[in-house]
Amino acid sequence: MTDFGLIVEPSATYTAPLAKRIEAMGFGYFLAPDTQNLCADPYGQLNLAAVATTTLRIGTGVTNPITRDSAVTAGALATMQVESGGRVICGIGRGDSSAAHIGKKQASGKQMEEYVHAIRTYIAGGVVDRNGTPSAIRWIKPGDIPPVIIDMACTGPKTIQLAADIADRVSFAVGSNPERIQWAMDVFNARMAENGRDRNSVSVGAYVNLVCDNDKARAISLARTCAGLVAHFSGMEHSPTDHLPGEIKGYANTLKSQYDMAHHGQEEGTHLQLIDEDFIQWIAIVGGPNECIDKLGHLINDIGLQHISLLGGSPVAQPHGPRVTGAVDTMELFAEKVLPVFNS
Repeated sequence: MTDFGLIVEPSATYTAPLAKRIEAMGFGYFLAPDTQNLCADPYGQLNLAAVATTTLRIGTGVTNPITRDSAVTAGALATMQVESGGRVICGIGRGDSSAAHIGKKQASGKQMEEYVHAIRTYIAGGVVDRNGTPSAIRWIKPGDIPPVIIDMACTGPKTIQLAADIADRVSFAVGSNPERIQWAMDVFNARMAENGRDRNSVSVGAYVNLVCDNDKARAISLARTCAGLVAHFSGMEHSPTDHLPGEIKGYANTLKSQYDMAHHGQEEGTHLQLIDEDFIQWIAIVGGPNECIDKLGHLINDIGLQHISLLGGSPVAQPHGPRVTGAVDTMELFAEKVLPVFNS
């Protein structure tokens, strides 16, 4: 059975009720972005979500090595692991909007690898060498805290290879086009064949841009923001674009210089004027329940995705709380008509 979850920004006073609702809708997990200048703190909100739910797995989608020290992140994750009874997923990426809004660069592959190792060691009750200083979280004793699942978001070939080497879950952030996801899967499988890890030890999935709506034009409109987001991820500063297909390569190169980071993930982003409807339908899944079932079935049954983190859209631009509520509202039809097909 495929594991479906939602990515929803944390919002004070809204997150816990929405998490309870997401659980009732039948989703397996809920991830909150860690981007401090754009939304509420995820860890405080996720702890409240843990209390409000019983089975829903919760976590970051994603945090990063730049804005939080590894000891701080490990302590926060361990606290949430206790509060939730072991339901935590640590989604982690290089850091995009979170780093950009404080004038920092994204993490390198080496930083990512060291950060993941440090988090695991801290939560296991071990000692981390911090520039010659032995560092441990003193309230955590070995064996006290169950390991936290590390879910690495990856877009380019090097990050996919790193995720194959070190992550518990690998989540492709390449859009919803099956050719792009197949390309990412091929890179992942090739690396797994090289590193000798058990293929069954890693869950492979993707962040999928999806709006399920019987009104196709409305679905396309709601998916525009996330389509711009994914095109930007493929063309982040210093990221290679030679491997990209023509449908996205031009957008990725253009957005290297024209992405409106001040309105990252928002409908007001000026870069969205560059995104046309054909591209949205290429990179996202938009349409009624039957179309969503057909396209997701290809990703799951033919390509082999084991988990899918859904990124939708909201008909509400502002304020923040109603906007994230609107994003969950748009998933009601999916939960009613599509999710049972894959959960049965």
